[in-house]
Amino acid sequence: MAVTATERKLLIAGEWIETGDWLDVRSPYSGELVARVAKGGAAETRRAIDAAAAVLAEPLPAHKRAEILVKVAGAIGRRHEEVARTISDEAGKPIKAARVEASRAMSTFTFAAVEARKLAGTMVPMDAAQAGEGKVGFTIRRPIGVVGAISPFNFPCNLVAHKIAPALAAGCPVVLKPASQTPLSALLLAELETEAGLPPGWLNVVAGSASEIGDVLVEDPRVRLITFTGSGPVGWKLQERAPKKRVKLELGNSTPVVVAADADLDRAADKLAANAFSFAGQSCISVQRIYIERSAIGAFLERFLPKVEALKVGDPADDETDVGPVIDDGARERILAWVEEAESAGARVLVGGGVERELLRPTVLSDVPDDAKVSCQEVFGPVCIVNPVDSIEEAVERANGTRYGLQAGVFTTTLDNAVKAAAGLEFGGVTVNEAPTFRSDQMPYGGVKDSGNTKEGPAWAVREMTEERLVVLDVS
Repeated sequence: MAVTATERKLLIAGEWIETGDWLDVRSPYSGELVARVAKGGAAETRRAIDAAAAVLAEPLPAHKRAEILVKVAGAIGRRHEEVARTISDEAGKPIKAARVEASRAMSTFTFAAVEARKLAGTMVPMDAAQAGEGKVGFTIRRPIGVVGAISPFNFPCNLVAHKIAPALAAGCPVVLKPASQTPLSALLLAELETEAGLPPGWLNVVAGSASEIGDVLVEDPRVRLITFTGSGPVGWKLQERAPKKRVKLELGNSTPVVVAADADLDRAADKLAANAFSFAGQSCISVQRIYIERSAIGAFLERFLPKVEALKVGDPADDETDVGPVIDDGARERILAWVEEAESAGARVLVGGGVERELLRPTVLSDVPDDAKVSCQEVFGPVCIVNPVDSIEEAVERANGTRYGLQAGVFTTTLDNAVKAAAGLEFGGVTVNEAPTFRSDQMPYGGVKDSGNTKEGPAWAVREMTEERLVVLDVS
């Protein structure tokens, strides 16, 4: 049977290439073939590294890098609906959420362009010590070299942007390995980069086996930095295998929210219902655990549960859909098994708990033991738990009872509660009266503990992709 879906090639050294082998990209909603993408492996990855390493001999000046990044942002704007539809088709993301992701990618490129123009070192007060008299000292920032980037399926456009835009702003060529389920957005961004005037070799995109491509990125000494977003076991293994490289990890979370009895419960219910189930919970900072003071739990659930039940589950191409599919059947079956395990341990299903036309219904559980998988591990699905606590202190303690530490949230109208929670929560970021799913693309974003070791956001990522060099001039 002839394949009528789009066929996309890989980008290596400025050329769009076929390999003779193909990856099928299928809709997580319908299972239909969306596109076929040329499948690369070790040989293509080595060619990509060759191309990236070669361009370091002819660096692009900062103003040209900035101009290219601005042009890419503008191109995303002009082709906004195409970008959003690509995200939705390959990831199963509701189209209204895909449009938001496309807009965020524009911001990411724009902020990276700003960083390209102002990337600079600092003056060193040499004569502050006797030995430094007659000397002028300053630092300059130089690109670290070839960046190997590995991106996940859940934000196939903006998380790619968060890797390639800061790298290019820093003057680093990139070899990108997008998620095999969602390579189309990355290839579309690569097309826009090329049209914006990025010279050959500065961005190379190789889709294919994660282990095969990852092995080459780890083993080739010319790849000086690896930036990875994905699962903890894979990320930490990369760091272990590449001790001489910078390995920047943005990993998972079991996202908690503390709700004080004095909180604006209407606001909390609105924010948490939306952010526990958007994109079927497939975000590292999707709301997963809500700890609410016991005296307020009844009033909160009266507001929260109807909002969850009102979420529309269905076709991600429908403008009205709130919750679409999880990425594949294996993920769906795992999530169902975790919910059943929690029920066996005494949890109660307040809403959801099953499937609707093969899609997981948004599920709210209560009385969930802290050692249940839906509590202590990352669900990455449309499941949220609501457990009562006797104090803010208990809520913070239970929120911290996980190996993760990416973002957490607190809802309260009391400054004292907000400050105590922000100080006590062991997470890279804490939001107050906002769901911890919130992310603005210029902010420092990253976790502690098993959630990672880096801060994304162009201003922070650019600096991690450079090396600071000291220059001392003798002017005596």
